[in-house]
Amino acid sequence: MVKLIHTLADHGDDVNCCAFSFSLLATCSLDKTIRLYSLHDFTELPHSPLKFHTYAVHCCCFSPSGHILASCSTDGTTVLWNTENGQMLAVMEQPSGSPVRVCQFSPDSRCLTSGAADGTVVLWNVQSYKLYRCGNVKDGSLVACAFSPNGSFFVTGSSCGDLTVWDDKMRCLHSEKAHDLGITCCNFSSQPVSDGEQGLQFFRLASCGQDCQVKIWIVSFTHILGFELKYKSTLSGHCAPVLACAFSHDGQMLVSGSVDKSIIVYDTSTENILHTLTQHTRYVTTCAFAPNTLLLATGSMDKTVNIWQFDLETLCQARSTEDQLKQFTEDWSEEDVSTWLCAQDLKDLVGIFKMNNIDGKELLNLTKESLADDLKIDSLGLRSKVLRKIEELRTKVKSLSSGIPDEFICPITRELMKDPVIASDGYSYEKEAIENWISKKKRTSPMTNLVLPSAVLTPNRTLKMAINRWLETHQK
Repeated sequence: MVKLIHTLADHGDDVNCCAFSFSLLATCSLDKTIRLYSLHDFTELPHSPLKFHTYAVHCCCFSPSGHILASCSTDGTTVLWNTENGQMLAVMEQPSGSPVRVCQFSPDSRCLTSGAADGTVVLWNVQSYKLYRCGNVKDGSLVACAFSPNGSFFVTGSSCGDLTVWDDKMRCLHSEKAHDLGITCCNFSSQPVSDGEQGLQFFRLASCGQDCQVKIWIVSFTHILGFELKYKSTLSGHCAPVLACAFSHDGQMLVSGSVDKSIIVYDTSTENILHTLTQHTRYVTTCAFAPNTLLLATGSMDKTVNIWQFDLETLCQARSTEDQLKQFTEDWSEEDVSTWLCAQDLKDLVGIFKMNNIDGKELLNLTKESLADDLKIDSLGLRSKVLRKIEELRTKVKSLSSGIPDEFICPITRELMKDPVIASDGYSYEKEAIENWISKKKRTSPMTNLVLPSAVLTPNRTLKMAINRWLETHQK
């Protein structure tokens, strides 16, 4: 399902962070350098390594377009680099001069956050390189930061274990003790869990910490209804502090790296462990998924970065095994439907569905009219959510019965893709279909309904090769 395809061993000390753009991989280290590699063949770029920092580089991240790289260091600075030529664009000094532990770009590239050891967090204007807003947490060092996919808020994590939520004006919306022994990393899934009434969106957030746990949270925020952070579950696969976590670009996988030297890959829908990777010889400090292909990079105190590639067909088969064992959805019992509702965070509807004897066949035949008139579900947002989940089930049934892996089907046309491309929302589509969509739908994502950061479409060669391999073996 996943194999090690390359190992980078150019750093002279612990690797602290790695990050992907659509075409590059960046790594940074205690050795004070940042290195850049081409994803085509993993060769180091001519202008790499990037040198300026006088102490350890703790974090690096690409702007969404990939044209700018940010790095931050114990020397109290956050530096912006031109990725095409390695030119230094700006040096932004933390106002307190404290060591900067983490930096992240906003989804629209306009802002950059930097969090420091003294608890200060700065929001920088990327166009002017000037300080826009500044705040601080009550206790501990800031060691983690993540922007929501829609950019309306961001979350920071501290060494004292607090998750703090800030809006785009740097106002503190919420603070909560998440990990007793301190947070080490947090990361949002780019795929919303669901949409509700009044534009309410729900996002999945993962946090990890010194307590050896990965926690999953559901986050919602609108300027009208306010902010809510709800604990969902705990993943306890590691036996030592967890130092890093990251979602795949499609939100279907979550990976974590630990002091126990292992990397665990989870299926986010079932929270089952898909794979455990144990090739690093010291603590795993960082992990990152590529934004457009099934590539994973992991860095370690063993001074190496490992590049892993997922087998798309095998991964799809692993995810569908449980469905195949339980037969198709139309054969579900009423109890199976109740279990499904709970898994979709719809447990409040279990009683209604049981009262109306909804089994798998009835479930697939539900319409917006029957939800309102027969089941008496008054909330428009709740009815919309149920219908979306049912449509996902119908798609899975169609995929399983046809034998076509769902990852090969265009989300717009629901047909096998011939020329898959990646849009700026991270999803793959049939090229002609997404081009037509963008021209007619004012450049919104078909999957998230959010505005696409860019109209650029990138060929997904890895997916196209997987589709071609599948066609060769399944069609004569």
